Amino acid sequence: MPRKKKLSLNTFMDGLARRNPGETEFHQAVCEVARIIIPYLQDKPHYIDAQILERITEPDRSLSFRVAWQDDGGNIRVNRGFRIQFSNAIGPYKGGLRFHRDLNLSVLKFLGFEQIFKNSLTTLPLGAAKGGADFNPKGKSDGEVMRFCQAFMTELYHHLGPEMDIPAGDIGVRAREISYLFGQYKRLTRQFNGVLTGKSLEFGGSHIRKEATGYGCAYLLKQALNHRHDSLDGKVCLVSGSGNVALYCAQKLTALGARVVTLSDSSGFIHDPEGLNPEKLAFVMDLKFRRRGKLGEYVKKFGGTFHADQKPWGVPCQLALPCATQNEIDGDDARTLVKNGCIGIAEGANMPVTSKGYDVIKRAKILYLPGKAANAGGVAVSGLEMSQNSTRLYWSAEEMDHRLENIMEKIHVQCLHHGTENGYVDYVKGANIAGFIKVADAMVAYGVL
Repeated sequence: MPRKKKLSLNTFMDGLARRNPGETEFHQAVCEVARIIIPYLQDKPHYIDAQILERITEPDRSLSFRVAWQDDGGNIRVNRGFRIQFSNAIGPYKGGLRFHRDLNLSVLKFLGFEQIFKNSLTTLPLGAAKGGADFNPKGKSDGEVMRFCQAFMTELYHHLGPEMDIPAGDIGVRAREISYLFGQYKRLTRQFNGVLTGKSLEFGGSHIRKEATGYGCAYLLKQALNHRHDSLDGKVCLVSGSGNVALYCAQKLTALGARVVTLSDSSGFIHDPEGLNPEKLAFVMDLKFRRRGKLGEYVKKFGGTFHADQKPWGVPCQLALPCATQNEIDGDDARTLVKNGCIGIAEGANMPVTSKGYDVIKRAKILYLPGKAANAGGVAVSGLEMSQNSTRLYWSAEEMDHRLENIMEKIHVQCLHHGTENGYVDYVKGANIAGFIKVADAMVAYGVL
């Protein structure tokens, strides 16, 4: 068979879109990687001949299943569950479970594909997967959430195991949901093992797991600024979201000397020019994690302004940290940020910047840390939780925080190595190439699988 000498981005993406019709989020995630990896591959025929890019964009398997459960009123409810096992080239499948009413295959495949590179960058032996259900836990009682989680795990547990596939939490899946899922897994298998991460400390969890994604994002931003002979000290930061990632990112940024002036939720965003402090953050954590309230309550207690049904990107700042969800910064938002003096963006969420937004940022050549690098702290600590479960050892919060910062430093070094050109660091290029090489080399070594 003649050797395939060249790859074309347009031809490759046309083929991917034909095989995965209508999956726009997945197309976007693959295109963002392919437009960097394809030029990199042109003088590396061993990767092209092995069809690595074609194989890495096709999941090992996609599972879809019915989840039937009963609500508090005795009504039978039906949802759809998913697990996309994308790649186990460098370790067992690893990735979160998301419960959200709009969840679909396109979103899960984009998340699973991103997870390949993210997990590779951590330097830990972790494959990539993603899963969840079109179930909305908001407004549900504890009993309803428990019955749903038990029904979900009853179907999924066949495909899980500490050396096979280890889910974690994601949007809509926090400590409560993980506890119900793990309890059902233990009931069904009669095994107590590290099959889920994000567990409570009382039964195998790890210190700083819930903080890890937010902390890691702040650490990588700190390291990137230091590389530019700058720091977080006194920088005005916009943070979107008000979940684990956003709040713990804000907490760590504040501890490192930055001034966080915004948070957001589905109802809008708050702007506090004085900045968040430990007291204010504690209030928001209680509001969102325990009382499950809306951010408008913050303004009543601490002042500032609440902007209903708006995003925070119009507020002048030096740094922006989108920590809510995908595609929350579009081209107009990016232009506004650049115009208002923003010098850097770090993605706490997965793919929060649209393709048009990325084009604006790239032309402006401001500091840009993509999610596959900046939000890798969560899966890094999940990997460390797996290690602790395997050895029956538990490390202190201080040691875990230190290990997390070291992993984020390793990610930064990889991005510098593969992304520096003419004095400018393209962190997107660096993260994509570094993440790709490790997985691709393993796939070549295995032969055709």
